[in-house]
Amino acid sequence: MYGILVVEDDAGLNRGICFTLEREGYQVWGADSVKQACRLYREKLPDLIVLDLNLPDGDGLKLCCRIRKESQVPIIMLTARDMETDEIIGLESGADDYIKKPFSLAVLKVRIQTALRKHQGGEKESTLYCGDLALDPQRVKVFKGGKEVCLTTQEFRLLKYFMENRERVLLKEQIMDILWDQKGNFVEENTLPVTISRLRKKIEDDPVNPFYIKTVHGMGYLFHGEKD
Repeated sequence: MYGILVVEDDAGLNRGICFTLEREGYQVWGADSVKQACRLYREKLPDLIVLDLNLPDGDGLKLCCRIRKESQVPIIMLTARDMETDEIIGLESGADDYIKKPFSLAVLKVRIQTALRKHQGGEKESTLYCGDLALDPQRVKVFKGGKEVCLTTQEFRLLKYFMENRERVLLKEQIMDILWDQKGNFVEENTLPVTISRLRKKIEDDPVNPFYIKTVHGMGYLFHGEKD
């Protein structure tokens, strides 16, 4: 079952889209603001996003760019604007498709099916291996010594980023820019060290003397790749 995040501040349209997609067998989550969309995106990891261009607390284009920094999830942009330049800007921001309001829900369903088919036909992310750790991006699962480790969504995303950049010093600001809102709208200053502390307890044999996640004082962190 595919999961779809619908970001639309028009309550009636939001309900209509969600109801229609649920009847098609999708799992659907509705959001009416940038803040709510960010929270649901990080919690649910949707397979596709239907994103309105104009939202009460922010810009859909900026949200699209933010998501594109970390994911290739298909994004279909919705807008009431009727200008070619807006469509070009939307596509250049990373949107996969662009639909002008008013639109037919039947057309939206076909666009969603097409976007999902193209995305699923693309290259699959391979399982990442480091020491006795294995991270499966497709199933969103992590294994240590062959046993599954239960991680939160943010812990999983952080570990994936570390494993993709093993043996590289990652600055704290760099990690925050990729995984969290650097403007501080949704995170507190100690969010990163707290999350790393929780992650160490789950993947390290000795969290007090970690092997995988090394602290580089004054800079950030380094993920050590292989055990001897």
